Amino acid sequence: MQRPEIWPLTAALACWALWLCSWMAAALWSKRTEARPRRGAERAYSILLYLGFFLLILPTVRANFGPRLWAPPLAAKWLIAAFAPLGFGLAWWARIHLGRDWSWSVTRKTDHRLVDTGPYAVVRHPIYTGLLIAAVATAVLEAKWPSFAGLALFASGFWLKADLEERFLSRELGAAKYRDYVARTGRLLPRV
Repeated sequence: MQRPEIWPLTAALACWALWLCSWMAAALWSKRTEARPRRGAERAYSILLYLGFFLLILPTVRANFGPRLWAPPLAAKWLIAAFAPLGFGLAWWARIHLGRDWSWSVTRKTDHRLVDTGPYAVVRHPIYTGLLIAAVATAVLEAKWPSFAGLALFASGFWLKADLEERFLSRELGAAKYRDYVARTGRLLPRV
């Protein structure tokens, strides 16, 4: 039987598993791709995202992977763990709001339009923001150096992906229109 101090991390990891399974299933609900960036343009961010994700969960898979950097009280762990489903909730809200224009890769779909309502009225990449919230919660709960290295790679991957996506969509959907959108929204956090 698991120790109670492990349950918050277990709950956060269960959220990752549920999100991943549901996200893969929902990928079938997408329009046909009309355009994508040049071949190889997505390689750098993909490597960072997958390696970051692997490192984020590796200490959990291999429990003896170094000492924990801290051990907060159980109530604090549950509070931190609550950020995982909140992050996934934001990602799902944004995913549903995009509708069939969503794609895991950077693409332009058939009849693609600029979505600037719902969570996209506040930040340009709320899916990435939500996943990063869940990743921060997981790394803080795991409290091992590989988790934080994974978080840094994961965040770097999303930053590169957002940069590529913004350049691509600006070309595909109209530079002036996209520039106006960029001026009034933050990339991953709301503008203050």
